[in-house]
Amino acid sequence: MSTLATPQISTTTWNLDPVHSVAEFKVKHMMISNVKGQFPKVTGKLTLDESDLMKSQVEATIEAASIETRDPQRNAHLKSADFLDVEKFPTLSFKSTGLRRVGEGELAVEGDLTIHGVARKVVFSVEGPTPPAKDPWGNARIAVSATTKISRKDFGLTWNATLETGGILVGDEVTITLDVQFVKAA
Repeated sequence: MSTLATPQISTTTWNLDPVHSVAEFKVKHMMISNVKGQFPKVTGKLTLDESDLMKSQVEATIEAASIETRDPQRNAHLKSADFLDVEKFPTLSFKSTGLRRVGEGELAVEGDLTIHGVARKVVFSVEGPTPPAKDPWGNARIAVSATTKISRKDFGLTWNATLETGGILVGDEVTITLDVQFVKAA
């Protein structure tokens, strides 16, 4: 009688390193240039399925009030009910629902992005994950870079002002970029 070997499922947990990670965005200002900002307070977790990368999962949470655009008045406006309404909606979040390979070292990660209390399906174009590297303290690290574009109106962020030239003050399309390092959990 032969025994069937049960396949080994090899999943590892990786925690987002907030000191070496950043969530950034850019949006058109006055229809002529991009304004950039970032959310420095990001947390998250990657459950990496080493036998089948496509079964991996990632989730991230951003503290909305941590928004930084290098202008205190603009930061305050973005935190207000006109935009993020951080008192009512203190976090932005992403939870993956599927991955697919699109090239060597390139993935499409689909998931639910929640901003301003509204969840929408988005797809991030992801470079990585990188091969693991040991830091000077013996921790294993990997990194990814992910980008997507959203319509801010799809998330209920509709505030705007008309310019005397006929344009608008704030563009609708927002590019979101995440450059993230993960540390393997012990």
